[in-house]
Amino acid sequence: MAINKSTFTTVLTYIDSFTNEQTAFLHEVYQIIKKYVPTETVEKISYNMPTFYYNGNLLHFALYKNHLGIYPGSEAIEHFQKQLSGFKTSKGAIQIPLNKPFPEKLIAEIIQYNVSKLKDKSVTNWNTYKSKWIDAEEFMQQLIVKTNLNKTIKWGAEVYTYNDKNIVSWHGFKDFFSIWFYNGVFLKDTENVLINASDGKTKALRQWRFTSVVQMNEEKITAYINEAINNCINGKELKPEPFKAIEPEEILKDFLANNFDLNTAFNQLTKGKQKEYIIYISEAKQEKTKLNRLEKIKPLILEGKGLNDKYKSK
Repeated sequence: MAINKSTFTTVLTYIDSFTNEQTAFLHEVYQIIKKYVPTETVEKISYNMPTFYYNGNLLHFALYKNHLGIYPGSEAIEHFQKQLSGFKTSKGAIQIPLNKPFPEKLIAEIIQYNVSKLKDKSVTNWNTYKSKWIDAEEFMQQLIVKTNLNKTIKWGAEVYTYNDKNIVSWHGFKDFFSIWFYNGVFLKDTENVLINASDGKTKALRQWRFTSVVQMNEEKITAYINEAINNCINGKELKPEPFKAIEPEEILKDFLANNFDLNTAFNQLTKGKQKEYIIYISEAKQEKTKLNRLEKIKPLILEGKGLNDKYKSK
């Protein structure tokens, strides 16, 4: 594999990291792709590969020892299956041999297909149920200005911080309005209202849920916020556990070993994302379930996605 393993910051730094001949080839590929993507397309490095982003991942590419990998997503591969019969493909990747001409017309058609698919894609919207909780939102906005917290935007939502430490946030869902205390595990919870929404997974975060603004008491909520601020001042926070990498079990190890592109894509994921997949497979009790899960994660890995990316802000 010829790829430089350093971390790249731009598409051009990726391209310029190769030998002169390889760099010239990649510049040609880059210019061809640029001809066909919309002007609003964002160029970036995602999972250490050049990426064209248009309301979603439009296309990745990466250079290897004997081929150029093009990653347009599993739907595009399936849609152009007949036209791609002359190339080695997997569910989300195309291998273009370096000793063959670059198939510009076909890649252009794939790009156009993805553009048509993505142009009307709705991105994750934290405001889906906002209209249902206007009164609760207004209640919290009026309350929070009386504190000494600073507002910032994280994960697409407003988060209120003290000395750059996350203290509190809130959000309206379908059935309830929730106030989140980021280190709520240290709160005394005198009202006995805090819950852990993901017991066994969430360590520090605690929620206070309401089904009506009538249930929201300014004095009590303010007391919880002030206690959270004091805990922050006193250094009370749950430190992240040291990261421990784990090895995939045999069924996943074999699955990766028998698919070059999948193994390559998996190794380009962060160690944290790899661990998510390893745990997801190992948690299944029956072999049939493990096999079903393998098929489910295959396109995600090939697209450079983590198992839980859909729950995270882009």
